Order: sequence, then structure tokens, then C-alpha cells
Amino acid sequence: MTYENILTQSENGILTITVNRPEKLNALNKKTIEEAGTAVSGGEKDPAVKIIIITGAGTKAFIAGADISEFADYSITEAEQLSRHGHNVFNKIENCEKPVIAAVNGFALGGGCELAMACHIRIASDNAKFGQPEAKLGLIPGYGGTQRLTMLIGKSKAMELLMTTDMISAAEALTLGLINYVTTQEQLMTKCLEIAEKIKLQAPLAIAGIIRSANDFYNEEKNGYETEITEFGKCFSTDDFKEGSKAFLEKRKAMFKGK
Repeated sequence: MTYENILTQSENGILTITVNRPEKLNALNKKTIEEAGTAVSGGEKDPAVKIIIITGAGTKAFIAGADISEFADYSITEAEQLSRHGHNVFNKIENCEKPVIAAVNGFALGGGCELAMACHIRIASDNAKFGQPEAKLGLIPGYGGTQRLTMLIGKSKAMELLMTTDMISAAEALTLGLINYVTTQEQLMTKCLEIAEKIKLQAPLAIAGIIRSANDFYNEEKNGYETEITEFGKCFSTDDFKEGSKAFLEKRKAMFKGK
């Protein structure tokens, strides 16, 4: 499929989605959000894809925020529709049954920080900066930022960053638990691929169950413990469990097929 604002590459079971608007520091407009959601959904449905990586074009920015020129004159109703659209796409990423890794290669501000937080794992280069600067524009985050930032780093620090609009470095983001690793710019994709290869060795259906169970811890409409019980039980009906347990007993590497 041909996209206007993103690039996709699928190789060795890994789908890489690159936001490709370097002239605007990869700022998110509605079209870009829509395309990213479509690409993630396509990867989720493609049996050849095991892992999805999302990154930005160039070396300056992952995504430097939303494209303000697109919505500066929106009405209340239009703004709510924009926010809901962003929520729907980012929720789709968060609930993707295949692991989604954010390769944060520079500024991750506003919608960029929100997109990174919707991913399951975040790895940043040492030049990355994170922040939610919306209050400077008389706005609040509109794509889940108030919720996911609070969830990931705690209410007190999230409130500080949201209200001061301060940017934080990759090193501080690591200390706060916002990201998993910091690398050099040159080693960023190498680290992402290293983690992806480890995950690829595991049972795909079990990975999907882990994602659903962990996400339901934060879902007020669900009981994460009950989800875990259900997902644990479902594993026993899979060929992957039979293969995994047999391989363990035979002291060999398991060959999972996602069935």
C-alpha cells in the first residue's frame, strides 16, 4: 500500500513504520495519524509480521508534535472529533496484539510523546527530548497524554511536566520509567532489533495474551486479574503450549507457529 506521510518496510518478520515529514519535524496531522493506524492494523493482520517498530524520518525528531496549522481554526466540535480520532488510533496501537516498539530518534513532543507512550516498549537515542507543551498553546494533550503520562511516571511528576511544559532528556525519561533504554543515535535501531529478535523467539499467542492482560490492569471496565486467568487458560488449548512444553522437556529450542 502506498502512503503519503509514512514509509513502511517489512523484513524478517519486523514491520518498520517511519513517519516521513522531516521538513516539518514529522509533525502529526490527521492524515499521518490515519496512515499510521492503517499501517499498524495491516501489520497486526499480516501473519508474516511478528513485531512493529515506529520511528521518525531523519535524526532530529521522532515526532515534534501536532501540525498546529491544520487545526488552529477548529470549532469545539471539530476539536473533539480530532481528539477522538487520535484516541482511537493510539488505542489501536496500544491494544495491538503484536508488540509495538517506539524508536524515538529525537524530539518526541506533544502528539509525538503521546504516540510513543501508546507503544508497548520505548527506546530512545541520547539526543531525544520528551514533553507535553500543549499548555503553551492554551491546550491540553488530546491524544491520551494526560492519562498515559500519569500511568507511566506517576501523577505528581506527570502534573509537573504537563503544567510547566518542561522538556526532559532521554536520560531523565529513563530514570522516570518513561522509556526502556537509551542508546546512541547510531545504535538505536540495532537495540530495537535486538529486543524484537528476542520477542520473536517467544510464542505469539502468549505475547498477545500478555498485552491484553497488562493493558487491562489500567482498564476500569476490565479486571486485569480475570483477564490473566482467562488468557492463561486459553494458552492450554494452543499448539504453541504443547510445542513449548515439549521442547522444554526435550531440552531443545521451541518452534512456535502462533497456533
